[in-house]
Amino acid sequence: MTKNLGVGIIGCGNISTAYLKLASLFKGYKILAVADINMESAEARAAEYGVRAHSVDDLLAADDIDLVINLTVPAAHVDVSRAVLQAGKHVYSEKPFVLSLAEAQELGEIAAAKGLRIGSAPDTFMGGTHQLARSLVDEGAIGTVTSGVAVVMSSGMEGWHPNPDFFFLKGAGPILDIGPYYVCNLVQMLGPVKQVTSFTGMAQTSRTIQNGPRNGETVPVETPTTIHAVLSFESGAIITLLASWDVWASDHPNMELYGTKGTMNVPDPNWFGGRLTVTDRAGPAAEKSWDHPFSVPNFEEVHANYRGAGLADMALAIAEGRSHRCDADFATHVVEVMTAILEAGEKGEVITLSTSCTRPAPLDPDQARALLA
Repeated sequence: MTKNLGVGIIGCGNISTAYLKLASLFKGYKILAVADINMESAEARAAEYGVRAHSVDDLLAADDIDLVINLTVPAAHVDVSRAVLQAGKHVYSEKPFVLSLAEAQELGEIAAAKGLRIGSAPDTFMGGTHQLARSLVDEGAIGTVTSGVAVVMSSGMEGWHPNPDFFFLKGAGPILDIGPYYVCNLVQMLGPVKQVTSFTGMAQTSRTIQNGPRNGETVPVETPTTIHAVLSFESGAIITLLASWDVWASDHPNMELYGTKGTMNVPDPNWFGGRLTVTDRAGPAAEKSWDHPFSVPNFEEVHANYRGAGLADMALAIAEGRSHRCDADFATHVVEVMTAILEAGEKGEVITLSTSCTRPAPLDPDQARALLA
């Protein structure tokens, strides 16, 4: 029987609850401890979930911790992941992995020198519906994919998040905060991106918090909040990506792929499941489904949420000596795509990417079940 990797978490904010709640679903790892720069936060989360509370330094020094989940704010991702690797432990980071290609390459070099693994969220592309979309693309259900549209639009985070400041600072915005779900799913279905261009802007230079103890307080906006980008893939597909926090309402589908034989409508890649339809040429749309465990709703009886699947795949891949799906090359390419989109908007250029990657291995229903406890 494969030994579970001992896992620690650095960063005890809201997202840590998802990892702690869902960890029992999966094989390959066990969360043993949490840490935070605020010891009170670590102690509260540890008491809530029956794990140990540590300082960051003590967690990095703990002998029973093999892998650390980095759940800090995006600006701290590179420093924390670097410290994890230098402590001789594997690291799995929340998205975005890092905030520049140079940071990604630096961490990759450290990991390679130490024989360690890097993984990064999002793992939602491993969801049952998105893997069905991948399978249908691969079998030519809509022919050769020639183009498509991906759309993520809302009015922003200040209406519901009590501390939305970092969403509007450099290193966040809709491309770096929500974009990873969309870009990862496109790359896993269509392969790597070759070139990008974009136009960017912002509707406001400040936002007003509309809830919680800071209700009425304003926060600055330092990054584009509306981005219209075009991604040219090595496969020849051309995808338009619209990302905005300046939109009150929209009826755009989250993702549509257009092929030589038909159209595929793919649900929100922020979740693991949803409704997928295929239209054969001009015929009616037909819903497609399969018996995949990561498409079964388990959140509010509507959404499929299996956050931690990528971590389980990474843990088992380490034990089995194979590549994991949310690996460093994939995450690095996605980071370059997103940062190049922002750079293209700033400079008014078409940017040719310097990285590429192989598509993550598909995850069929049986392979998904093998990750479950």
